[in-house]
Amino acid sequence: MIATITFNPAIDKRYILDEIVKGEVARAKKVQNTAGGKGLNVSRVIRLLGEEVTATGFLGGYSGEFISDKLLELKIKDKFVKIKGETRSCLAIITKDLTQTEILEPGPIVEENEIERWGEAYDEILNNSSIVCASGSLPKGIMSSTYKEIIEKANLKGVKFLLDASGEALIQGIQGKPFFIKPNIDELKMITGESVNNDNDIIKIIDKIHSSGVEFIFVSLGSKGSLIGYKGKKYRVQVPTIKAVNPVGSGDSTVAGVAVALHRGYNIEDTIAFASACGTANAMEEQTGYVNLDIVNKIKAEIKINML
Repeated sequence: MIATITFNPAIDKRYILDEIVKGEVARAKKVQNTAGGKGLNVSRVIRLLGEEVTATGFLGGYSGEFISDKLLELKIKDKFVKIKGETRSCLAIITKDLTQTEILEPGPIVEENEIERWGEAYDEILNNSSIVCASGSLPKGIMSSTYKEIIEKANLKGVKFLLDASGEALIQGIQGKPFFIKPNIDELKMITGESVNNDNDIIKIIDKIHSSGVEFIFVSLGSKGSLIGYKGKKYRVQVPTIKAVNPVGSGDSTVAGVAVALHRGYNIEDTIAFASACGTANAMEEQTGYVNLDIVNKIKAEIKINML
């Protein structure tokens, strides 16, 4: 079983309109409400790829009920812990020039007894999972060391842990030795404090992260593909040129692809190609965190992977 963790989920509200002018009324042409948060995007794509998934984290209030209903519709196993606070909403406003403006609510405060209840749920999930994916920010009340602690628990159980986080949560999470991380260029700079000017700089940082115990490092370069380190080996990945519609959620789709490929026992080259195809296919869809399996397979066949 694959499990996902979303500590700070949200209802993602996407507004499509012509333009937005400060101080004036803006009328949306189209509105989308989806169960969001990076980990839930991962969960949705895993289901679209045909695998079962258990999702956990914290949900509260009417927004939490909305997300629970969506999980039921998608046939995602709901192991979220219910909390007193109200699950947040995040707004994305897209104008006709394709500029996206985001308004992100901070999320609820999680209380100590709620964290304890989640810990019990996590222990049960570890007993029934081979892969755990944790994605996104931490809500108030959750220590920045939390990812590190739950990664160490997974390692003791022999469960592969995939971490997609940022900031101090990522820095401390790496100390727990996750199997996989997916930093971008800015996060590489933050992790090491070093400048990144070319591929050689990225490769040197990948080597440093490898030495800390992380086996699989996936550095996305956007339309330029990615640079990947896996157990000391390096790979340069080129993806086909596409017409991007909505790239938001492509990183989450990549993580979902890695999780599914590992679950199915793919070799590293097929894992990289499949995950890269998932991330690319998401950018071709209007909906965030969504892929079409036929398109994934078509893109996968066009991806070029070179060992460095």
